[in-house]
Amino acid sequence: MPGASESHPDIHWPSGFSPDQAQNFCQAQAVVHAPPDVAFTLLSDVGRWPQWVPGIAKVQAGQLPRTYQVWFHQHRFEIFMGEHVPHHRLGWSGIGAGVQLYQAWLLVPVEVGTHVVTENVVRGAAAKSFQAASPVWAQRMNSLWLAQLKRLSETPPEGASGRHP
Repeated sequence: MPGASESHPDIHWPSGFSPDQAQNFCQAQAVVHAPPDVAFTLLSDVGRWPQWVPGIAKVQAGQLPRTYQVWFHQHRFEIFMGEHVPHHRLGWSGIGAGVQLYQAWLLVPVEVGTHVVTENVVRGAAAKSFQAASPVWAQRMNSLWLAQLKRLSETPPEGASGRHP
């Protein structure tokens, strides 16, 4: 399993969630042909995740700002948006039955749009079971999420013509 040496140097990990402390660590990257604010807006609008994030069926706002309950493949997770630097980086922690995770997103402007990097650290008994059953499960989920982000970021909103502003 890749570890901290594989992590992007600009990803910020909260205490206890470095790649070397995980049962599973994965990374996915892509260039999105749209400005960083477009991808950032999609990622930070947690309430709309069920419309485009594979496996997320429902999101409910929590009692505190930037907290949510997210139903992912019929499992409920408490999500706390920890890092929120507009148009540049996002990070959230999630706790579910037997799983603790941290997902980080880095958005870097490049000439053709945005270089997007996402990394996941997953720990807990359920993470160990998933890793044993399917060693690439987290990588597949990250890749699907990133593919959807790329598709939506590069598709102009309905009724608009051309590329995003």
